[in-house]
Amino acid sequence: MIPFSILDLAPVCEGSDPTQAFANTLDLARHAEALGYRRYWLAEHHNMPGIASAATAVLIGHVAGGTRSIRVGSGGVMLPNHAPLQVAEQFGTLAALYPDRIDLGLGRAPGTDQATARALRRYHDGADAFPQDVQELLYYFEPAQPGQPVRAVPGAGIAVPVWLLGSSLFGARLAAQLGLPYAFASHFAPDAMDLALALYRREFRPSARLQQPYAMLGVNVIGADTTAEARRLFTTLQQSFVNLRRGRPGLIPPPIDDIEAFWTPTERLGVEQALACSVVGDPDTVRDGLRAFIERHRPDELMLTANIYDHAARRRSFEIAMDARTG
Repeated sequence: MIPFSILDLAPVCEGSDPTQAFANTLDLARHAEALGYRRYWLAEHHNMPGIASAATAVLIGHVAGGTRSIRVGSGGVMLPNHAPLQVAEQFGTLAALYPDRIDLGLGRAPGTDQATARALRRYHDGADAFPQDVQELLYYFEPAQPGQPVRAVPGAGIAVPVWLLGSSLFGARLAAQLGLPYAFASHFAPDAMDLALALYRREFRPSARLQQPYAMLGVNVIGADTTAEARRLFTTLQQSFVNLRRGRPGLIPPPIDDIEAFWTPTERLGVEQALACSVVGDPDTVRDGLRAFIERHRPDELMLTANIYDHAARRRSFEIAMDARTG
């Protein structure tokens, strides 16, 4: 069975705060490590009250320092928000502190609204320069050459696996051209998944970093002891998507009994399309759903995410998912 990993956004739930969110993140990472998950990634988002992982590199250091063996990384750092040299220094530092445990996933989107994007990248060209920024960043991780005017310290000569993330053909093509592993955001934007995966594998060029294509797909997994309870837990994510599309992102809401009373038919269709790559149910349903997804799409790895309000239920969901992998 392929490796399973976890994507976390350090959710801030209603009635809670970022301090508790960070405590939950570290607890979940330790739980994931004990269960046998390969990676624990954190995602950069800004100006979103329900997501506390904006300072992604800082939180990666916190999680890596509180665990022993699980790989910890970004899923991802939104490169247009940063200077490539700064990212190389940050992740070079993390990799020096936690050797062979740090991953750097890079995204092209701002991870926020347009007003915040302008505030973040006031000195940058934005997403248009993404391919050049990726290549510049990769350059800083190469061993420094005599007379090199700018180097990442630390960073130069440190082996940091770099991934490209995306939800379109653009990222798939760039990852293939550069010979990098690729992670597709099918957990919230699945429309181009099959085309992007085929393009990446077809056009992949081996590199010093990677000899064969390696693709990871995102899946929402909401597992519980009964399917009825899992579907109820799923309403937290469904509400969050509706609130975001209504322009009212907020704290992570508790589950509700009647999701049909919450959304309009049009909103329901939009959410169902966005969350099509979701497995929701009891342990048997989760096992069958994950195996069917893997058999159909043949990823090299799965990145699971579970936006569940109750922390204990979230821990349980990831237990059920790992049991589905090994059972």
